[in-house]
Amino acid sequence: MRCSLFLFFCICTILTSCRRLPDIQGKGDASLQGLWKQDSVDNSTPLLSYTRYEFKFTCDSFYVDLTTHSKVNYYEDSCFNKGIWREYAKGVYQITSDTIFLLGTYTKANYKQKISGCYNIGQYIKKFKLLSRDSTRLVMESTENQRAFELVLKQKITCVQQPL
Repeated sequence: MRCSLFLFFCICTILTSCRRLPDIQGKGDASLQGLWKQDSVDNSTPLLSYTRYEFKFTCDSFYVDLTTHSKVNYYEDSCFNKGIWREYAKGVYQITSDTIFLLGTYTKANYKQKISGCYNIGQYIKKFKLLSRDSTRLVMESTENQRAFELVLKQKITCVQQPL
């Protein structure tokens, strides 16, 4: 009796804890939908390296172009490219309270998977604190280096959910 009661409890727990997710991407945050660019980097002259961001938020997905300027060569000479290089990533995002969480992978310029090459490969996992936002301006702060940056809306995008 005890064993069958335990088995019944386990089966009920399994059946009630699982739910099928929809086969369509999420809607994301309506106020973020669009192409956002960082036009300049404050106090960039004294910095040894800095990155300019360009985000595209569409539904629950993000695409980011990272343009890095560096005075210090952290890579082999063939990758350093005179201190300026671009990287790309894509994935999904989620906003919780005042933080945006980005979970994705580094890609090539065409947003196809990057498995080798210069700079970063593998997972792109970042979080930024949302300091302020309105319909045309977004100010975020990196939780890695506490540098704040401003993004300006260049193009509004309407979410059209795609099947997964």
